[in-house]
Amino acid sequence: MANHKSCIKRIRQNAKRNLHNRYYAKTMRTALRNLRNTKDKAEAEALFPKVQKMLDKLAKQNVIHWKKAANLKSGAAKHIAKLG
Repeated sequence: MANHKSCIKRIRQNAKRNLHNRYYAKTMRTALRNLRNTKDKAEAEALFPKVQKMLDKLAKQNVIHWKKAANLKSGAAKHIAKLG
C-alpha cells in the first residue's frame, strides 16, 4: 500500500480514469461491431458518421491511439464500400 498522500491520490485518480476509459472503449467496440454486422448499405452509411465522431473523440482524449482510430475508421469505410 502507498505511504504518501500523493501516491494514495494518484491511485484513486488512476482507478477512476481506468473505469472511465474502459466504459468508452467498450462503447466504441460495440458501435463498431454494430456497424460491421450491418448488411444494409444505407443503414451502415447512417451509422458511420456517429462511429467516426466517437473514434475521433476517443483519440483526442487519449483513450485510444490516434493511429488506431484512423485504422478503425479506414476499416469501417472499406466495409461500407464493399456492401452492395
